[in-house]
Amino acid sequence: MPSLLPTDRESLLLAPYAARSDQSAGRRYAEAVHPYRSAFQRDRDRITHCAAFRRLSHKTQVFTGESGDYHRSRLTHTLEVASIARTMARALSLNEDLVEALALLHDIGHPPFGHAGEEVLDERLHEHGGFNHNAQALRIVERLEIRYPRFPGLNLSAEVLEGQHRRANKTAAFDTQPLLEVQVVDAADSIAYDAHDADDALELGLLTLDDLAELTLWREAAERVGSRYDGLTNLELRRAVIHELIDAAVSRLVEAAEARIEEFTIASVDDVRSGPPLLEIPPELAEKKRQLQGFLFRQVYRHPEVIAQREITNHELGHLFDYYLAHADELPTFYHRIADEEGLPRAVADWLSSHTDRSAREAFAALSNP
Repeated sequence: MPSLLPTDRESLLLAPYAARSDQSAGRRYAEAVHPYRSAFQRDRDRITHCAAFRRLSHKTQVFTGESGDYHRSRLTHTLEVASIARTMARALSLNEDLVEALALLHDIGHPPFGHAGEEVLDERLHEHGGFNHNAQALRIVERLEIRYPRFPGLNLSAEVLEGQHRRANKTAAFDTQPLLEVQVVDAADSIAYDAHDADDALELGLLTLDDLAELTLWREAAERVGSRYDGLTNLELRRAVIHELIDAAVSRLVEAAEARIEEFTIASVDDVRSGPPLLEIPPELAEKKRQLQGFLFRQVYRHPEVIAQREITNHELGHLFDYYLAHADELPTFYHRIADEEGLPRAVADWLSSHTDRSAREAFAALSNP
């Protein structure tokens, strides 16, 4: 029996409100249809195989590599978001290939040292349009990655680019709602960092289980775990609670989305576009998430050890920026053209944001100890 074409599989498996590859708005540079990979499969593969995606393995999520080797890197966070998003997409009969492409792309624009590095570059570019990792992801896949002879970037489909464009312009007023696949990835990102930042902080000793037990969301998850298991060690309890936090949030969001899809009679992509948000966090869960996120901000992201590390990395990346601004001739040739077209500060930011934590530190060390 011949294998099904991607469009046949989508017709069999997807809900009527899911995005379909044969209805894609296409690519900026026209390409022939692939015989057995859909447009969104090709997007996913192009992102996975690009250099910027590989470099995420050595970029900070919250904690730098000096803190140990258990905690998340920007790459493992991305893979976890993709995993959660695919689970939600399958439950809602959405386009999993599109969801995965969006998830794999969403953090690809991060510079070294995570949000600390982003703040340094944004400050240095405050008179030149600023720096935002979501917008930088678009620069990477539309211009900076050079993998194909006939066009710059990755030539991704319009739907993937639109999803990232909405992330880069979160405060903008759009005339339509995003695809449900885009809404799923945003929700999965929030679920992932709530649970995993707490897990990493526990592993590093910045928090204790007693600290987290004061939070409603964590306490309720721990109580559900306790009702199923007896005699867990602290490590077993911690990992069981992390799993429960993710599973409960995914289940609650999927149920809420299904209810809203039925309530508003969503039967097509056009209905998704013209209707209300379909993947909104229920109010009672949203309040518990705000409590957890506020706690993590105060106790983890502003922990003295984290702040001390941020100050070091801010100094290193800031020094590198100022150096290359004064020594433009030392930039790789590719960035000279960007400097000519968009100004030297943008070219320096593009160059430095392509670094990993390790390569940025090595560059700083080389300047400090020639």
